[in-house]
Amino acid sequence: MSKMTMLLSRRLRPSPFEQRVLEHGATEFTLYNKMILPLIYSSYAEQYTHLCEHVQIWDVACERQVEIVGPDALKLVELITPREMGSCAIGQCKYAPLCDENGGIINDPIALRLAEDRFWLSIADSDVNLWVKGIAYGRGFDVKVFEPDVSPLAIQGPKANDLVADVVGEHTRDIKFFWFTDEIIAGTPVKLARSGWSGQGGFEIYLQDSSKGNDLWDLFWEAGKKYNLQPGAPNLIERIETGLKSYGADMTIDSDPFEAGFESYMDLDKDAEYMCREALAEIAKTGPEKRLVNLFIEGEKLADLRSDWSVLNGSGDHIGVVTSQAYSPRYEANLAFAIVDAAHADVGNTVKVDAEGVVRDATIRDARWREAAN
Repeated sequence: MSKMTMLLSRRLRPSPFEQRVLEHGATEFTLYNKMILPLIYSSYAEQYTHLCEHVQIWDVACERQVEIVGPDALKLVELITPREMGSCAIGQCKYAPLCDENGGIINDPIALRLAEDRFWLSIADSDVNLWVKGIAYGRGFDVKVFEPDVSPLAIQGPKANDLVADVVGEHTRDIKFFWFTDEIIAGTPVKLARSGWSGQGGFEIYLQDSSKGNDLWDLFWEAGKKYNLQPGAPNLIERIETGLKSYGADMTIDSDPFEAGFESYMDLDKDAEYMCREALAEIAKTGPEKRLVNLFIEGEKLADLRSDWSVLNGSGDHIGVVTSQAYSPRYEANLAFAIVDAAHADVGNTVKVDAEGVVRDATIRDARWREAAN
């Protein structure tokens, strides 16, 4: 396959950490919210091992924020998600899938409550800002909706606690999961949240002044040398092992929250008005037509291909597609997410995966991959 190159034109917004990312040798990127997201510095496998053992610094500035502020801020946030948000405390984060009037998933952001009348939606890859602005205008809500100058930098890995405590203070060890504090780091105000797109633990630092990107990176880089800090990125292998789903890959606007397995992030009987109430109530009665499942695929490592792989039943009929896959060194197997017909989605069912002509046996598992390896 020939190599591809990408021109970093003015249509692609720069990250405050872009200079350091390039200096540290990032070689592969993807596009995310009209920005580049660095993926590879060495290899997925090497970065996976390091992430699971040490600590990494990630440029995730592409996780853009949509700010909603004003007297009707809570009313608007409640309207766009089936999750109850009134109980979200100031300083708390909530995973809050956003759904349209048909129950289709628009995005799956982390919602941060900054004040009684002020929220950030830390979004995955889609034009949430424009969608929310349209709803606010159409409903006549008394709010401002805009993208603030906020760019997250992530510190992830089992040594993240020690590194952040060294740089910011011992009190950071007491920050609860999905809560944040206001801090001054590298001479600039930030929000420090215990969160991040890995299962290894860590923090996301919400930089609020893009001119301070190099200063923030350099402070952690120097302090992190004693912990074997390396540059990294959200890791495909680790996220599938952890069960972290990716909007745009594993679910889209054509998916509903039941299909995606988001039942624990919905409060269908909440008192506040929300726009997908009727659609989700109907799906709850009938059940979704498809389900996003975990697949444990037998055999040696499969090639890393972009193509959707077909999932087949025992008769060879097409029943779904693989959405994300990676070879797991921990379980010595190919792990995957797949969308399959609901009738075939029960845990324990055996299926086949046609990976570009290489047909393998596979088993539908729950998130406890280790049971599959025993």
